[in-house]
Order: sequence, then structure tokens, then C-alpha cells
Amino acid sequence: MGKTRLEAFSDGVIAIIITIMVLEMQAPHGAELSALGMVLPVFGSYVLSFVHIGIYWNNHHHLLHTARHVTGGILWANLHLLFWLSLVPFVTAWMGENHFEQQPVALYGVVMLMSGVAYYILTLTLISHHGPESPLRAAVGSDFKGVASLLVYAIAIAASFGNRWLAVALYVGVALMWLIPDRRIERTT
Repeated sequence: MGKTRLEAFSDGVIAIIITIMVLEMQAPHGAELSALGMVLPVFGSYVLSFVHIGIYWNNHHHLLHTARHVTGGILWANLHLLFWLSLVPFVTAWMGENHFEQQPVALYGVVMLMSGVAYYILTLTLISHHGPESPLRAAVGSDFKGVASLLVYAIAIAASFGNRWLAVALYVGVALMWLIPDRRIERTT
């Protein structure tokens, strides 16, 4: 089957995820600039999550660009990814509202880790369907950034129980690593 509906559905879900995140932010009570200080953690968690969702959207677009068609397995792998991404607004709000406390920071990492695992599964499913000689397989290679991201998320989850700010810094580090566009797929297609 064609991939157009999968792309359109995924884009719609990701747009809804971003919309939910921004609607969760409440304006501060008070007209003074100092009132913004109370919502800074919420805004910070929103920015971090917006960047992560944006990175997933960008990479998902490139990933599906290589696909000629999709199968039922690819549809389910994609839904698996969207499931984990759909939890991002919840953990973003929980982390921001609780000023980056230990357990919300850890759960944020779990959702980021599982999103990364789901993206990896989607990639493997696409490669499996399109074959080892596919442009996607050539582009992905050893997927150092993908594997490194999963490792950093796991370390951050463990770190959150000792130093939540180190965990947040690691989440930011993963986002920064992916902010530089990954040109591997563009070079092969």
C-alpha cells in the first residue's frame, strides 16, 4: 500500500501533540515580569519537548521519504512510535508543573527512551521490508546517533534519582545532538 496516508496521519498526530503541549501552558497570574518566574519551569519543559517532537517529526519525514510503500507491520511500528510521542504532553506538563522534581524527570526520560526505541523499531521494520540494499539501509549505517541517544536517555533516567539537573542536561544534550540536521538520508535519495 502507499505511504501517503501514513505520512498524513503521523503529521496530524504530531501537530496535535504540539497543540496539546502549548494549551497546557497557563499565563501567569500578575502583570509584572516577575510573575513569569512562576511559569518558567513549565515554559522550559515545553521548549525541551517542542524541540524533541520537532526532531522526531523531521526525522520521521526523512525516514518515510525513503519508503516506496508500507505494510501492516510498518503501520503498527509507526503507531507504536506515535503512542510514545503522544505521552510527551503529559510528562512535559508533569515535569514543568513540579519544577523538574526527581520522579517527573525520570518518567520524562522513560517516555523519551521508549520513543527512541519505537523509532528504532520503525527504522528496522522499514529496512527489513525494503531490503538490505535499500537507500535507507545505506543511509542509516551503524546509526551511532540513534544508539547513543538511547544510551544517554537510559543514563539520564538513572541519574535523575541522584541529580535531576544532570538528567535534564542530558535530555538537552540529546536534543542538541539532533538539532544539527541528519543529512544521511538526503545524501542517499
